[in-house]
Amino acid sequence: MNEIIQSITSVLGNILFFDVFFGQIAGTSVPFLVIWLFVGAIFFTIKMNFVNLRFFRHSLQILSGKYADSHNKGLITPFQSLTTALSATVGLGNIAGVAVAIMIGGAGATFWMILAGFINMSLKFTEVTLSLQYRTFLPDGTVMGGGMRYLSEGLKEKGLESFGKVLALVFAFFMIGGALGGGNIFQVSQSLGAVKGEIAFFATYPWAYGLILAIVVGFVIIGGVKSIAHTTEKIVPAMVLIYLSASIYILVVNYALIPHAIITIFTEAFNPTAVAGGMIGVMVQGFKRASFSSEAGIGSAPIAHAPSTVKYPVQQGLVALYEPFVDTVVICTITALVIVTTGVYSGGTPELTALIEAKQGAALTSAAYAMTISWFPSVLALCVTLFAFSTMISWSYYGERAWTYLFGTKSSIIFKLIFLIAIVLSTMVENLSALVDLTDMLFLAMALPNLIGLYLLRDNVKKALDEYTQKLKSGELDRELGIRN
Repeated sequence: MNEIIQSITSVLGNILFFDVFFGQIAGTSVPFLVIWLFVGAIFFTIKMNFVNLRFFRHSLQILSGKYADSHNKGLITPFQSLTTALSATVGLGNIAGVAVAIMIGGAGATFWMILAGFINMSLKFTEVTLSLQYRTFLPDGTVMGGGMRYLSEGLKEKGLESFGKVLALVFAFFMIGGALGGGNIFQVSQSLGAVKGEIAFFATYPWAYGLILAIVVGFVIIGGVKSIAHTTEKIVPAMVLIYLSASIYILVVNYALIPHAIITIFTEAFNPTAVAGGMIGVMVQGFKRASFSSEAGIGSAPIAHAPSTVKYPVQQGLVALYEPFVDTVVICTITALVIVTTGVYSGGTPELTALIEAKQGAALTSAAYAMTISWFPSVLALCVTLFAFSTMISWSYYGERAWTYLFGTKSSIIFKLIFLIAIVLSTMVENLSALVDLTDMLFLAMALPNLIGLYLLRDNVKKALDEYTQKLKSGELDRELGIRN
């Protein structure tokens, strides 16, 4: 299976020009799609007049229900949409992904990860707003939104119907691959690496872990988006609270090491010592992991936000600002500080060195926590499983929507069965290094057609944002809902 994964990765790499356009910069191989996402994030941050900073407080007001209206059309609340999207992004990218970035790029990757998190907020706002602008309600009551809709329908309005259909088809194909790869196989393999260290049974019979997970996931995803939303709104806050509480405790215990860790992060961000390729190499790792973690520009989260009950598409776009912030700026930063303060990323023992070489990010993070809380790996194993579970149920929905776009609503059960079978099969993958490379590629591949659409439809979002801003400043928005300040 490892040979198959490596072959697929090689073929996709050639197709997607990962190294053809930019090749070697400062001795480092720079993936084209990482540059593609980085430039896009900067462009939309400027284009939307730093919406990531200007509307931070107002976004919280929308989340709190201040602007809720029972007449708004949709299936789930803005908060449920956010938790559904967060359940896909707040996952092993925050535990395993951060560790992998630091393993390869050193402590300095953390700085570029945080920076990417801030500018990715504007990218996430743009794609989610477009998803709400072009969503449609199907006869069976489900909602079709996301990249497939705004690429096909949005570009049709621009007189680019054929081009839009091609982009939508390519996007849907890559999303199915991303759902089965990063949203499934990677989650199972990484979580299994942490769990089997605590439960010997799963080390001997890894397929049993996959079977149990497949059964539990199956119970949720068969119920559709409402079932997923009700599950995620309970799981996401709980798992984040458990994980952050332990992380903060470790940082408090090691408070004397935090200043040195911060200095190390900033120093190695511009003058790295632990990564080949120097500053360019560490930037690539930081931005790649931030993209993998927050999924901004990938086009996946807009599907989760499409069923939201809001009057103005911009409102859900503003709610989505919190995704990269919570996921990358907060959780990833805290994880990175734990890893850097404990020093596990530099190896030092044969066990740690083996984890680093195999890119066992979740297991390395577990080792970092165990240095302060000896029993916490057992709790972390539970957190990792919950993270993996929540990510998988959200990505199953993303993949199903893409599958439905390609093959019709009646065939959605076929994708769900394929998704569940892949859970069990993924426990047979041993070489995670090859798997990490493949999942990175499948995730980043979606950004190619998605960002083309965002660039072509940028004025739609900018106009809607300007109109909404005017309504908000003039008080018209409050008067519509009878809100008294």
